[in-house]
Amino acid sequence: MSYVEVPGAKVPIRMWTDPASVEAGALQQLQNVATLPWIKGLAVMPDVHYGKGATVGSVIAMRGAVCPAAVGVDIGCGMSAVKTSLTANDLPGDLSRLRSKVEQAIPVGRGMHDDPVGPGRLHGLATAGWDDFWGRFDGVAEAVKFRQERATKQMGTLGSGNHFAEVCISETGSVWLMLHSGSRNIGKELAEHHIGIAQKLPHNQGLVDRDLAVFVADTPQMAAYQNDLYWAQEYAKYNRSIMMALFKDVIRREFKKARVTFEPEVSCHHNYVSRERYEGMDLLVTRKGAISARAGEYGIIPGSMGTGSYIVKGLGNEKSFNSASHGAGRRMSRNAAKRRFSTKDLEEQTRGVECRKDSGVVDEIPGAYKPIEQVIDQQRDLVEVVAKLKQVVCVKG
Repeated sequence: MSYVEVPGAKVPIRMWTDPASVEAGALQQLQNVATLPWIKGLAVMPDVHYGKGATVGSVIAMRGAVCPAAVGVDIGCGMSAVKTSLTANDLPGDLSRLRSKVEQAIPVGRGMHDDPVGPGRLHGLATAGWDDFWGRFDGVAEAVKFRQERATKQMGTLGSGNHFAEVCISETGSVWLMLHSGSRNIGKELAEHHIGIAQKLPHNQGLVDRDLAVFVADTPQMAAYQNDLYWAQEYAKYNRSIMMALFKDVIRREFKKARVTFEPEVSCHHNYVSRERYEGMDLLVTRKGAISARAGEYGIIPGSMGTGSYIVKGLGNEKSFNSASHGAGRRMSRNAAKRRFSTKDLEEQTRGVECRKDSGVVDEIPGAYKPIEQVIDQQRDLVEVVAKLKQVVCVKG
């Protein structure tokens, strides 16, 4: 489908889904965003749903302003995937050992490494920029400085919620590795610190929703936020790179005879800010639950822990600010999923996947998400499908 245009106060809301299918809370959030004085465009992806502070699946283009809640508290959250030389025939019938080895290598939930893991300890991981990156920690907000040791030990860890590490098989039988994570606790604390500052600024006092408080250009508050934002986005990218290196090491050890090789990684943020130019204007584009989909750019759109995921290539549709969805998107809240589904439902919906099937992940059950095939179909003018993957191992926090 192409987009449907819904009227908004300052700009029209372009929606790559049926507006009638979007819950009232998310629609109200979008209408609130469209009232912001600085807004120049708003695109809504087919995985749209209500989010904390701002709508998940929204792309907001503003001139001279940025809304930290519209980035999300997991700054730089995103995906990485890599195709291996293994095929489905190389995998053992029982995948429980492989899942266990991945869980041992990559801490999940609130877990962290006993000692910091850096490029020097990992096979083939580039070291360029690493020392400079950590050197810039001295320049982030004083409020999070005491978290430095924790941040170093959480680098290369998965977290919880919808974050995962998976072994997948493509329709052609190739084995892929895929993971989803962000900037861990340090990104969350930086986001919450700056959201609190923004909400107290005078220019935000008349907004229809205090969660949409913004920083404006050429102010010290904007400079401080952008400094910390870009640092956290870099943290998230390093975090995924290190996890993927740990993941690859597990695969090398478990499949020594196969002498596994890996193609270049596909990696993309889906909670972030980018400086981009549209219609002759320099804009700050915020993607919360959306990926960049410039012409020829590779991206990843996952489903849920029991459904398919897609490697895609962007078509460069400027009406969406060169964006696409970040996944299937939730169709019910975590609490609603826990009320509706049981562990028996989870076992049924994740049949054939080596994964947790306990009450701690019922809120991640496939039934809590929109059908990924429909979400992909609704954005055929935004991306083309390169590969469809199905997980056989899923590690959750």
